[in-house]
Amino acid sequence: NDVELGARPSTTNMASTETTPLLAGNNAVATPPRTWRNDVFDFLEAKTFAGLIYERFMIVLILGNVAAFVLASLFVTKYNNADWAQRDTGICNDWCDALWFGNYADNPLKVLGIGSTSILELATVIIFSVEYMFRFFLADMEDSKYSGIWGRIMWVPTFFSMIDLISTVPFFVDAFVLRDSDLVATSFVRMFRLFRMMRVEGRYDSAITMMDDVFAAQKDILGTALFVGLTTWLTVSSLYYVVERRNLDMIYCGAAPDYCPEEVDTSLCAIDSWGVTNCTDAGCPGTEEFPQPCYNLYNSIPMASYYALLNLFGEFPLIDQHSSTGQLVGTLTAIVAVAVFALPAGIIGNGLEDVIAERRKNQEDAAPIVENRALTSGFQAPSNTTRGSWYNFIHAHTSAQAQAFDIFINILIVLTSLTFMLDTVTSLPPRVHIVMDSFEFLSVSVFTLEYIIRVYAAKEDPKYNKLGGRFEYMKTFLAGVDLLSVLPYWVEVAMTGKIITPYSDATSATSNLVKALRLLRILRFERYTHAFMSFDDVFTRNADILSVTLFSALLVWVLFAAILYITERDNPVSEMAENYKTVPHSMWLTLLNLSGESPLAQYSGVGKVVTGLLGLFATAIFGIPIGILGSGFEEVLDEENEDNQQELVAQNRTAANNGTEAEPLGTTLERSCYSFVNGLGSKAAQIFELSIYGLILISIAVGCYQTVDGHENDFHEIEWLAVIVFTVEYSMRFIGAAADPEFSNGQNAVGSRVRFVFSFYSLVDLAAIVPFYAAIALPNSVVNEYDEYLRMIRILRLVKLDKYIPSLTLIDDVIRLKFKILRVAFFAAITLWVIFAAAMFLCEFSDSSMAIDNLPDYGCDENCTMKNRFQNMFDSMYYTGVHLTGDYPIIDYNWPARFVNFFMVIAAVGVVSIPSGLIASGFVQIVQSKNKKKRRNTAQQDENFRAGDDWYEIQYRQLEGVEPPPSRWGPSVDRYQIAVNEFLNGKETTPGGPVVWTSFSFASRVFILLVIILNVIAVVVESIPSIDKAVGNQPGNFFDVFEAFSVFVFASEYILRLFCAPKNREALYSSWTYATTFFGIVDFLSTAPWFVEQGLIVGGLLYADDDNARIFRIFRVFRILQLEDFVVAFSKLDNVFRASKDVLKATGLLALIIWVGCGALFYIFEENNPNWRECDESVEGCYDFATTALCNESYPGLCSQKAFVNMPNALYYTAVFLGGEWGVVDFTWPGRLVCLFLCVAGIALYSIPVGTLFDSFGAVLGMGGDDEEEEDEAGDGNDEK
Repeated sequence: NDVELGARPSTTNMASTETTPLLAGNNAVATPPRTWRNDVFDFLEAKTFAGLIYERFMIVLILGNVAAFVLASLFVTKYNNADWAQRDTGICNDWCDALWFGNYADNPLKVLGIGSTSILELATVIIFSVEYMFRFFLADMEDSKYSGIWGRIMWVPTFFSMIDLISTVPFFVDAFVLRDSDLVATSFVRMFRLFRMMRVEGRYDSAITMMDDVFAAQKDILGTALFVGLTTWLTVSSLYYVVERRNLDMIYCGAAPDYCPEEVDTSLCAIDSWGVTNCTDAGCPGTEEFPQPCYNLYNSIPMASYYALLNLFGEFPLIDQHSSTGQLVGTLTAIVAVAVFALPAGIIGNGLEDVIAERRKNQEDAAPIVENRALTSGFQAPSNTTRGSWYNFIHAHTSAQAQAFDIFINILIVLTSLTFMLDTVTSLPPRVHIVMDSFEFLSVSVFTLEYIIRVYAAKEDPKYNKLGGRFEYMKTFLAGVDLLSVLPYWVEVAMTGKIITPYSDATSATSNLVKALRLLRILRFERYTHAFMSFDDVFTRNADILSVTLFSALLVWVLFAAILYITERDNPVSEMAENYKTVPHSMWLTLLNLSGESPLAQYSGVGKVVTGLLGLFATAIFGIPIGILGSGFEEVLDEENEDNQQELVAQNRTAANNGTEAEPLGTTLERSCYSFVNGLGSKAAQIFELSIYGLILISIAVGCYQTVDGHENDFHEIEWLAVIVFTVEYSMRFIGAAADPEFSNGQNAVGSRVRFVFSFYSLVDLAAIVPFYAAIALPNSVVNEYDEYLRMIRILRLVKLDKYIPSLTLIDDVIRLKFKILRVAFFAAITLWVIFAAAMFLCEFSDSSMAIDNLPDYGCDENCTMKNRFQNMFDSMYYTGVHLTGDYPIIDYNWPARFVNFFMVIAAVGVVSIPSGLIASGFVQIVQSKNKKKRRNTAQQDENFRAGDDWYEIQYRQLEGVEPPPSRWGPSVDRYQIAVNEFLNGKETTPGGPVVWTSFSFASRVFILLVIILNVIAVVVESIPSIDKAVGNQPGNFFDVFEAFSVFVFASEYILRLFCAPKNREALYSSWTYATTFFGIVDFLSTAPWFVEQGLIVGGLLYADDDNARIFRIFRVFRILQLEDFVVAFSKLDNVFRASKDVLKATGLLALIIWVGCGALFYIFEENNPNWRECDESVEGCYDFATTALCNESYPGLCSQKAFVNMPNALYYTAVFLGGEWGVVDFTWPGRLVCLFLCVAGIALYSIPVGTLFDSFGAVLGMGGDDEEEEDEAGDGNDEK
């Protein structure tokens, strides 16, 4: 892209056009001799003092219009029935409506006869219309090409002209043309007036108008990425359709008419062979007006596509309704497809950030880090005065006693924070509260005395050694924190006269607020970390970019919120209508949507399109300012806290020393055992080692499957085999310990074996096999009672793989590498976590307005509300921790809590995610440092080597300029093969040059493309029940005929490609190579299912109208992969895996351990959590049973549980959790701890393999990334020895 990124080419008479630089204000423009037209133009462009005043007025007017639209929605009584919103008795009467909102046509302005309007709207339209007429008349002064009548007509469709028209024309149409219609125009178009802010501010190069730069820079790869995303979406949609179209739990009756029961029992419904749902037996029959009041959410591929799209965004709003096979598809989607689908959005988001970063390079160098500390650094006062002595003691810490006192204060801060949390637990006995109140009184007394001394001694500092110096010190950030942490306490004591009480006053909002302010004391640690002082540097460095991107994010937020308010306020689903009944309500949900959340799913048709576009593109724009804040903060921390590079040097040295021969240890038998179990010395040893890997994975899979009800003893033979093999392996390791350098260094044989027995991996082995033998030796004992949980210990065998592929053992290396920056980042994250948790607790601890599901594990069996979730500070810490990962499984907050969450989404999420991101990046650094030398050697051996190359790429390069071999069948066949090859693949004018096509071959290529696309469309259309039923299954129906025709076309093409492959360099001049590589396999699979289906029908094993035959027809959707011949993408997947194999091996194992390990923990802790249990109304004491199984023993079939019922189910939920989506959150406390582990580190570590594949996929396709890093490493390699 040769266009300069700092500014676009200028035009004559440039004013506020799209050429205004991103980081600059209005440019001075040379003007012709002055006329009144110049004066008016300069006025409109704010180049005069009066024009500046007018510009500010316009900003206020635009914001006033937007505010009026938002507030007007609160007073539409059709949707908001609150008492204060009523027209006659509420806070806004008819005159209020006439002045500001214009909701009602019969307000005092009805005399105008133009329908519902307001004075604000009339004034705005008049001002905008007059300005537009002037701008139309003066268009030639903006650019000479707009001169004359035709030039002005050309000016009309320009961006800002259209915005001006959209802002006013609907008003005139509504008022004077379509008087009897309700266009909702006069209110909704106010949202578009926000775009005018870009004109009045001169910010034409906002994130939205930079999209052309992004597309220009990424055009070569964006098409490929979109193909990948579209193919993934269609594939996942088709799979969901196949496995869920008969799932009764997916039948939706939320929009059913009033004659249906409030809760329709979908288990009584039926789905016919066409996919039509009939709920007559459930009391909800179809009528002429409502032919299908209930329907399956996956009854067609188009229907499934929306929910698949949400899953591909990482959102699973129907997480607990999927069938077992649906959970399998969901697991694969969460693990793999989400990353592949993210390519297009990732390219757009990264492209926007690259454009911003490139433009920022054109500015001056980044501002230096300036730490505005409260006191003079390094200053020590003279000790010959009392004030000087106190200064050195309390501020400078010049003595051991002063440092000890500082440590004491820090411990006191931590303890008082804990006492606040404990004091919110109302169930504690009175004596505990007396102790905590007494401790608080003593602590506040100490803090108060310390504050007084700090203020007194501050005047000794040169900064404050002047009149009013102490007051100036008191205004500093940390001094303000000190004061706020003690003053409210003394105010409360003075007002209540109480210091110590034997009870918890956690129900008092005032008392909770006072106590919550204690938590501000943790900001005192800022004296040591200077974490938050870095925020001013972040804002200083990014001020201009933030101003633009924040405005763009605001624009996207308000605009989409307004659109969804219009589309969803009349949604027949009451939950949807309630959440979009006003614009503020819509803004809350849209905020979550833009942060990547989709807590609701039952949108209208238009709403689904809007939320789909929002998730695909708007989230990238909205996330830029949040990303800038987070990355800017990390950048400043990086500069202040360098990595421990010695750790990387140590890793390289360790890798270099691997393989060095040492003196043999132990006897011949011991050495033989050691070598054999470690895969050394023979092929048999290597096979044994690989078999151990496989057996570990198989035994774990069997153990998981055996947790499924009714399959407890399946595959017990494999369990026996595994235990015997592992026992033999352990025995050989025990014998070989004397020859193992890890245990035998300086030890005799007995000492070596003792060290081995108590080693980590030995204990893992014993924990995995001893329970099996204990169950045999002690039948009907406590071992059998807990057999189900003891089986889960097998999962520890996964950790053994770390010995062969280091992953877990690298975590301590990562911490050492990133220790300095992690310390600061964790302080910032924990501080924000605690403060926001306290704010959420204050907002929600007494919230009884928001009804939620029953939470029996939290002491609420019925009529539960949000206060049952936020019973104490510990509960709030947990839920806030989940939200700080960016996920919102809970949305039913009151308005104060929503306000707190707004700041969490905007400011805190990016900062809190830094520690987990640092851990992930450090892990990749460590792994790559271990493999750096090998990568350099490979690249040096082949100068054309590219990441991920294999035998195919190497042989393809070797065939450059090589003529195809002659056919064994003679020259005639040669000629035919060459002709067919040129027909199908075109002809290169020169070796490696452009490919040319004849008119006929090009037309045939277009025809094939059209047939592929029509096949995909046919599959999608045929899945729609009404269309499928209308066409029918009779022989010779349209779909069958079209399928037969398509198979003939594709089969013919496949045969021709096999025939001409010996003359095609892409096939390495081999028919076998073509048939066994990606393109040949895809071409073969495009027709093979049809032949298999016909064979089964002829053999009587399948009927043409059988529902199972539909599965074969769905396979046609994979013909979209034949488009690979036009857009290269999936054929490079094997290259992608090879390019990232070094990191994938280590991090893939780590991800597997985290996934399976946390899945097992969730299963153990949550299997009997009554929060997941649902019972029929006839069941008495539903939550009194210890397990759901016991409930069903007393009430057969009336108790159900969908979450964590077995290990496969727990693994499905955990896979979704690890994608950052917490579909359920009301865990037991052990489950909460597992959840918080995943929030802090688990999700980041788990995502490394997916992120690595993403980067490698981009690098292989030419997006850059890994290749550039490899080159940098190669360039730096000579410096490292």
